[in-house]
Amino acid sequence: MAHALRPLMFVGTASDVGKSVITAGFCRILAQDGYRPAPFKAQNMSLNSFVTPEGLEIGRAQAVQAEAAGIPCHGEMNPVLLKPTGDSHAQLVLHGRPAGSQSAYDYFMGRDRAALWEEVKGAYDRLAARFNPIVLEGAGSISELNLRQRDITNMRMALHAGADVYLIADIDRGGVFGSVYGTLALLPPEEKALVRGIIINKFRGDSRLFESGRRQMEELTGVPVTGVLPYYRDIHIEEEDSVVLRQKHAEHKPGAVNVAIVRLPHLANFTDFASLERAGGLHVYYTDDPLELGHASVILLPGTKNTIGDLMDMRSLGLDKVVLSAAAAGVVVIGICGGYQMMGLTVADPYGVEGEARTVAGLGLLPVHTVLAREKTTVRRRFRFGGEDGPLCEGYEIHMGQTVNAGAAARPLNFPVAEGEGPDGYRLSASCWGTYMHGILDNQSVVKQLLGVDIPDYRSFKERQYERLAEHIRQHIDIESIYHQLKRL
Repeated sequence: MAHALRPLMFVGTASDVGKSVITAGFCRILAQDGYRPAPFKAQNMSLNSFVTPEGLEIGRAQAVQAEAAGIPCHGEMNPVLLKPTGDSHAQLVLHGRPAGSQSAYDYFMGRDRAALWEEVKGAYDRLAARFNPIVLEGAGSISELNLRQRDITNMRMALHAGADVYLIADIDRGGVFGSVYGTLALLPPEEKALVRGIIINKFRGDSRLFESGRRQMEELTGVPVTGVLPYYRDIHIEEEDSVVLRQKHAEHKPGAVNVAIVRLPHLANFTDFASLERAGGLHVYYTDDPLELGHASVILLPGTKNTIGDLMDMRSLGLDKVVLSAAAAGVVVIGICGGYQMMGLTVADPYGVEGEARTVAGLGLLPVHTVLAREKTTVRRRFRFGGEDGPLCEGYEIHMGQTVNAGAAARPLNFPVAEGEGPDGYRLSASCWGTYMHGILDNQSVVKQLLGVDIPDYRSFKERQYERLAEHIRQHIDIESIYHQLKRL
């Protein structure tokens, strides 16, 4: 039986420095070495979420990390999830269930922070009783002085867990010495004492060129540099933060089969299209430019946390006209979740779920009506695609609305397998349909039938990526020194 280890935590000098991916890599390494790790992030802010086997909603990153660890994801891995619905408001998901919408000010300055802290600690303690070690991930920067007293996810969590902390800095964005030194200098002594090492991420070129910099950083901070991870392009791990969309293609490719995802302001679950990005013969790009959208052979309307607001934004940009013209010309047009709702005749929000209570006209491509509801549906599904004898597929639902036929005959897209479940979606034709099923395009049979191309078996593909990530980390980070620290009593 593997030796019990102390908790391990990865924090950052800023957002998007690589915390989520490195956490996933260590979950795989620990599992490879005979331990039973589990990921934990107390508070997450993301529109990219996932459904656990028990039907709870958590951040996608923790689901990926659990997959890397070889265990089912669980609601306690991410007890607080914030899903932005506008520039200053977000839906609060607590223990996997919606707990209302709040402004950023009310959330961070409100009186319920103490109660949230107790909920977060309880979730961690329950998880820690079942797994070892817990691999924690921080959020953003750990040196935000104005938020320290309200922190429920960074160093306060590290102190509660008694975790060994490793600070990650992104050298690719520049200013790595200032960001590392400043971050550590702003920590109070009891927090800095938890920091066991520094990891420099995304180094371009020969890392031996950083040896003098490594020594200087250690002298400046008094903290060892545990590793320098080279920048890579050939390892593909699903990312949670929509900031990665900036790095994706934004233009069509002449002569290719162009698959355009409409870049909505509140686009959610963009990982729905990750499998298509790996398919040979397709060029996948994200755009909110009508001219670029007009070059598409396939148009995908993605999920969104604000269906009505994003539908109105599409109209203001003229994207709706492009979609309608494309559909009339026989271009494949598909909607997933919020995109499915947009394709109908109307979208009603009588309870003000997304803000102002109102009803707006949809794109009118499908004869369905949607009413946004107070209750959220979060469920994993197995279903038959295209017919009762169609291929067996898997997906998951996350939505706060019900979509019904507008007096037309039912033409479901997906047919239930489990007793008591109903059909899903509406299939106008082979090239025009909508569904609530996230992950539907991860199914080879769906993509083959829709686009005539093969995609790699996505589960096998992801397993290979976790293995490659673990090997990459082992080559460039002093794993033995980390284990030496984790085995301390």
